Amino acid sequence: MSPPSSYRHVLLLVAATACWGCGTVLSKHVLGRGVAPLTLLAVELAASSLVLTLAMLLLRVRPTPSPALVTLAALGILNPGLAYALGLLGLVSITASMSVLLWATEPILIMLLAVVLLRERIAPATTAAVITAMVGVLLVTYRPGASGDATGVVLTVGAVSACACYAVLTRRLLLDDSSLAVVLAQQLAALCFAIVVAGTASVTGAAELGLPADLATWALAAASGMVYYGFAFWFFVAGLRGVPASTAGSLLPLVPVFGLAAGYLLGDRLIDRQWLGAVLVILAAVAAAACHLGDRPVTGRVDR
Repeated sequence: MSPPSSYRHVLLLVAATACWGCGTVLSKHVLGRGVAPLTLLAVELAASSLVLTLAMLLLRVRPTPSPALVTLAALGILNPGLAYALGLLGLVSITASMSVLLWATEPILIMLLAVVLLRERIAPATTAAVITAMVGVLLVTYRPGASGDATGVVLTVGAVSACACYAVLTRRLLLDDSSLAVVLAQQLAALCFAIVVAGTASVTGAAELGLPADLATWALAAASGMVYYGFAFWFFVAGLRGVPASTAGSLLPLVPVFGLAAGYLLGDRLIDRQWLGAVLVILAAVAAAACHLGDRPVTGRVDR
């Protein structure tokens, strides 16, 4: 039987998907208050970096500078930096439904990259679970009328690819570095990237900054950043340390389910198709986790 640490890794990954799902709902509320997307990204990453810094001080985590940590930090530019920027640009010329269809392929792409770059062996049961989860995600989130031009599709595929590469490369490079230190370094790199992109867009007239108009909006934006970027990436990297990248990817379809649940608590109502999709995703995630826990666990330590 797998040691308790293996179960903790899976639970950390599930917690990360919950943070991403709930953080998405919070972010949508902030955008609805008139905050520009690129501005929101910078504010959220600043709040995330702050809460991670406080966590490091409270937990007395001291990062050890190394070439590997620098490389891991650079991955923050890839995700959430570049991935988020490409996703926003892609949404300009494709429908939300088309975006959902493209993002649903992320677990499959992670599995393919894990096979090529990490030499992971994907169990047939895990593949079946991922396919089932993708069907569930489409039932949960898909809306008729998926369309868009080639540029938007390419940009969105680039965003999905950036996220998949981030997961696989982070898993490959993780050694003995503190997960908290790794995520803070990545968030700081992404924050610098976001500031440069937002500033450039503002100077060139490509986009307006659209700052929060009141204290409540600032607070909501900060809270969404702490949840969506700070805690989510911390939990994800800590969990990724102890499971294959393919298993981590198989749990990502839980993100829209948690987002749906958060929306339901705020008054949204679900149709039968969405309930069915949510059940399929949950069952598929349980199957993928059980497949991993039934095998010999990936070695690694749970750290701060």
